[in-house]
Amino acid sequence: MFASYREAVGAAVVEVSLREGDRGKSLWPVLVARYPGLARLPAPSGYAINHEYVDGERPLQERDEIALIPPVSGGRGSRPALVEITENPIAIDRILQEVADPCAGAVVLFLGVVRDNARGHGVEALMYEAYETLALEEMEKIAAAIADRWPVTRVAMIHRTGRLSVGEASVAVGISAPHRAEAFEAGRFAIDTLKLTVPIWKKEIWEGGQVWIGADP
Repeated sequence: MFASYREAVGAAVVEVSLREGDRGKSLWPVLVARYPGLARLPAPSGYAINHEYVDGERPLQERDEIALIPPVSGGRGSRPALVEITENPIAIDRILQEVADPCAGAVVLFLGVVRDNARGHGVEALMYEAYETLALEEMEKIAAAIADRWPVTRVAMIHRTGRLSVGEASVAVGISAPHRAEAFEAGRFAIDTLKLTVPIWKKEIWEGGQVWIGADP
C-alpha cells in the first residue's frame, strides 16, 4: 500500500485470500469491504504484480505480491470507470459502491434481465458470448464519451457471458452525477450504445430450439 491507501488501511502490507486465477482488479473490492476508509478514495490507476507494472487483468497466482498504485498527483481528478466482462452473477451492491461519490446527488442503476419470452415463443435461457478484449475497449470508449458529454462523477458497466436463466441480470450500468437529469441521460446513452457497438452476442434457448440473435438469414 502507498500514500492514501496506506493511510486508509493503516498498514503498508496486508495479506488477502483470493481464488487462484482471480485478476488483479479483484483485489480492490475485497480490500474496500475489509477497510471501509478505502471507499472514499479512487480505485487504483494501475497494479504491479511481483514488481512488474501491469493492468488489472493479469490473473493472480498463489503468494503473488500486488502493489496497488493510487492515481498520481498530476493525474486526472475524476475517478476512472469500471468496465467488466464476467461469467459470475452481477453484484448490485458492488455497482452501487463503485459509483458512490460524495459529489453526486443522483445515482441511476439499469439492469438488463433475462425474460421468459421473446419474438412469440417462450425462453428458457440466454447464452452470451463476447470478444472480451475488444468489448472492454468499446466499453471504455463509451465511458469516456459519457465523461466528455455529461458532468458524471462515476460510471460502471458490467456484462455477463455464459448461460443465464430467466430472471438473472445480464448487464448492469451504474451512473452517478450531481443531478438526476444528467444521470438518466448518461445511463440511457450507455446501455443504448453498448447494445449497438460492443461485440457481445446473444443466443435464445427454448424447448426444442435455439438461435443466435442477429444470425437469422
